[in-house]
Amino acid sequence: MDALSGLLESPKARGAFLLKSVFSPPWGLRIEDRAPLSLVTMLHGSAWVLREGADPVRIAAGDVAVLRGPEPYTLVDDPSTPPGITVDTEQRCNTTGGEDVTEAMSLGVRTWGEPQRTGSTVMLSGTYQAPNEVGRRLLAGLPALLVQPASAARTPLIGMLAAEVDKEDIGQEIVLDRLLDLLLINVLRSWLIQPGTGAPLWFRAQSDPVVGRALRLLHERPSESWTVASLAASVGVSRAVLARRFTGLVGEPPMSYLTGWRLTLASELLRDPDLSVANIAQKVGYSGPFALSAAFKRERGVSPQEFRRGKRSEETLTTGSDGRTVVLRT
Repeated sequence: MDALSGLLESPKARGAFLLKSVFSPPWGLRIEDRAPLSLVTMLHGSAWVLREGADPVRIAAGDVAVLRGPEPYTLVDDPSTPPGITVDTEQRCNTTGGEDVTEAMSLGVRTWGEPQRTGSTVMLSGTYQAPNEVGRRLLAGLPALLVQPASAARTPLIGMLAAEVDKEDIGQEIVLDRLLDLLLINVLRSWLIQPGTGAPLWFRAQSDPVVGRALRLLHERPSESWTVASLAASVGVSRAVLARRFTGLVGEPPMSYLTGWRLTLASELLRDPDLSVANIAQKVGYSGPFALSAAFKRERGVSPQEFRRGKRSEETLTTGSDGRTVVLRT
């Protein structure tokens, strides 16, 4: 698996929270659910995304906004509209007066808000509820807000998701999870290939004839006992040249990058209850479960066993790039 495939393979929603919301202006939602990642797309009408310390960003019909948490944000019909409802960590909705309107404003299966009429805003949202559903490396590389304009989407996925969200067929949760994953991957592919969008350094480094080959080797053979010298020999350059070039393009030394990639793979494998920590250690290049546990605890703040049970350190939740906004060009 190359570096890009490894990144795009990580989104795996598990019972993601999907909702179609219907409002008539003026309306405003304050989102305080602390979710690691959410997607918002407008089916009808438009909305503004407000975040502390950032300019308002408009999303129109067909646009897809990817919002990285856990910091709160606000969705409103107009930047001047105060939010009347707050969404909490349990996806409960409360008015500014403290009234719980979660059930009162239900409009049916995965549909919420006000009865639809001419001029209504219809918004579709999907929320990943745990960082391991997205992948730590992916979360760390994303901007706080990424917007894909409708003109750049060229995908039937929005329509498919909208058609499925209010159904209750057999296996519906799996269908919705996979459609949400595909929509996120579609946005990410557009983001990664656009110049000047702030894509991770390691992705841009893949085009380098030396560093790109080194990255592919690390991704394809993570269990190998790599050293800077052996990796340099495999790509045909000196140890000093590889170390300097890799660090300059990727932003960290080769062995540091390898550690991060191994632990990313370990995080994915820990989802499989049939794999022991010893099995996982062997697959990702550690001498045994104790070596993997020590590295995992040092980098993630929790042991593999704690991670598997669902415990996450606060560092894992808040790791990320700066608060920049990226809008993909049409």
